[in-house]
Amino acid sequence: MWTVTAPSAGRRPPWQNSPVPPAPCPCGLAESYAACCGRFHDGGLTAPTAELLMRSRFSAFAVGDTGYLLRTWHPDTRPRHLALDPGQEWTRLEILGRTGGGLLHAEGTVEFRAHYRHRGRDGFLEENSRFRRDDGHWVYLDAQA
Repeated sequence: MWTVTAPSAGRRPPWQNSPVPPAPCPCGLAESYAACCGRFHDGGLTAPTAELLMRSRFSAFAVGDTGYLLRTWHPDTRPRHLALDPGQEWTRLEILGRTGGGLLHAEGTVEFRAHYRHRGRDGFLEENSRFRRDDGHWVYLDAQA
């Protein structure tokens, strides 16, 4: 027979004494999702560089945030609707190169490889995305696959 006793008031059971660190952001940076791309997804901040916008858009695909993807798409190339495939899991992002896209630039590119798992099979998408400032904010314009 098992006996379960409650911990003394104000004390935590031993297995709860070490906090579990939050999972790293899907974009590949070491910060937690909330401290990294989540701060852009919730609308509180905008990505200051094209690369951070690229990373935040990858994370939006990973967490299924179609609203963010549409908000950060240039109005001239933005689709009216966006539906994500629930059978596709975005697993890892590699930044392969970039041009421009910094704090003082108006345009930039980010070349990347996005890894995914779709219906049990691994794959990747490689493209060179173009970004442009629109009303002072970085937005995704288009890509060359």
